[in-house]
Amino acid sequence: MPDNNAADYTARTHAAFGGQTPDVSNPEVLAWLIRRHGLEMTHLSRGSHVGAIFSLAEIIAVLYTSVLRVDPVRPDWPERDRLILSKGHAGAAVYAALAERGFFPVEELKTHYANGSRLSGHVSHKGIPGVEFSTGSLGHGLSVAVGLALGAKMDGAAWRTYAVLGDGECDEGAVWEAALQAAHLHLDNLTVVVDRNRMQSLDFTENTLSLEPFADKWRAFGWNVLSVDGHDTGALKQAFAQSRAARGKPSVIIACTIKGKGVSFMENDILWHYRTPQGEEYEAALRELEEKRP
Repeated sequence: MPDNNAADYTARTHAAFGGQTPDVSNPEVLAWLIRRHGLEMTHLSRGSHVGAIFSLAEIIAVLYTSVLRVDPVRPDWPERDRLILSKGHAGAAVYAALAERGFFPVEELKTHYANGSRLSGHVSHKGIPGVEFSTGSLGHGLSVAVGLALGAKMDGAAWRTYAVLGDGECDEGAVWEAALQAAHLHLDNLTVVVDRNRMQSLDFTENTLSLEPFADKWRAFGWNVLSVDGHDTGALKQAFAQSRAARGKPSVIIACTIKGKGVSFMENDILWHYRTPQGEEYEAALRELEEKRP
């Protein structure tokens, strides 16, 4: 359970802004806050995947500031865009973005992973405004996204579907079955982002099951393929715009990232897939993040 200091959670996590309200419409600010919340949430709960949270911070920040048509006042708005976080173990990143964008109070983030909290470790839609689908069983999110995109096509609806996958989960055959189906159905209202940090669970992806040539595989399956630096918010925004402009086929953005990005001793260290930041490691990570506040 979170410790007693969690009562001032929002003040503590926003302290680096000197009492000013952070501009969460700025993707770089929101990405920083996702990392800051990710550090605090995993520290308090002793439940992790902090490396994965840090890896996709810019991806989630750009989605919630520049891409998704969503409304925190009307989270069930029928014309909203849908986001499926297939790598559900990084759900704290989505929780943080939703809270900062006004879907629920930031203070609630302190309950992440706690007994009885609705903010479960793997992202859950149960009672949480803004979350479309509970995930965590890797390889299944793309199939759900394909179904949503197909439904929108059949209804003649304008909303789009986005799915965020981990590269490690692309070992799963279900991913490629869904990819084939999406191309066959010409689902140009579907955009997938693969968080290509080249690490999974206990090792590098290429040591576990080689994915390369990764982009060529998606092209062979009939997708429009874009590759970008997944920590460059400008490049991500441009890639999302290009995916929206594509016609006749779904798009995949291969976002090259660094697991644990933002804290030097976490970067590219597989230990931080499961390890939680405590004691001196927590303090050191906090100092590094505060030095890098935009």
